[in-house]
Amino acid sequence: MDEILKIEHLVKDFGTNKVLKDIDFSVYKGDVISIIGSSGSGKSTLLRCINLLEEATGGSILYHGKDILKGEVNEDAYRTRVGMVFQSFNLFNNYTVLKNCTIGQTHALKRDKKEAEEKAMMYLTKVGMDQYINAKPRQLSGGQKQRVAIARALCMDPEVLLFDEPTSALDPEMVGEVLDVMSNLAKSGMTMLVVTHEMAFARDISSRVIFMSDGKIEEEGCPKEIFYNPQSERTKEFLSRFREG
Repeated sequence: MDEILKIEHLVKDFGTNKVLKDIDFSVYKGDVISIIGSSGSGKSTLLRCINLLEEATGGSILYHGKDILKGEVNEDAYRTRVGMVFQSFNLFNNYTVLKNCTIGQTHALKRDKKEAEEKAMMYLTKVGMDQYINAKPRQLSGGQKQRVAIARALCMDPEVLLFDEPTSALDPEMVGEVLDVMSNLAKSGMTMLVVTHEMAFARDISSRVIFMSDGKIEEEGCPKEIFYNPQSERTKEFLSRFREG
């Protein structure tokens, strides 16, 4: 199997607060890994460390065997290959939808305008936002903004996409449209690491589920194992309400 990322003994401290404690797992090509757990368990911090938005206190993040924390990989190049979709969209409000999807390509990947726009149109069509290329983010709903943000990330041709609670800022009726896009991406073979509170997505779409508690990986396995035969008492407690539902 093609191992893209390997996280080894990853630690993150904020002062005396130990947020991540000795995290180990691998991401293989085609994986869809959902990271679940209570708020404050370290899920988003883990994603932000992987994307270098937070500086890890210790451990290794290997990208195709090279440690990005030791400077063995160019950080800017790495960030284009490991894309991020944020819960708050992070779109440029003064740019159109199309410009939001081309600016990273022309600046970071040095694509010419025509090629960047063709790529943007391909992915905006894929997420159902091609009719809105001239709109500004303020004219869009939350679900539409998140679909544009996903298209923008895809335009950079990432090898892995990180999703940090991509539906948590959305009204309930808009959650489905974003999850549909993510489900289609998963089916197309996109490698994805998803921090989510959407338990049905984690159960039905993931190839693997990681349950985090108190800064540690409490349990990891296929969705069937985690959801229907959890071994840890903490996992059982966390999932009990969902399974009852």
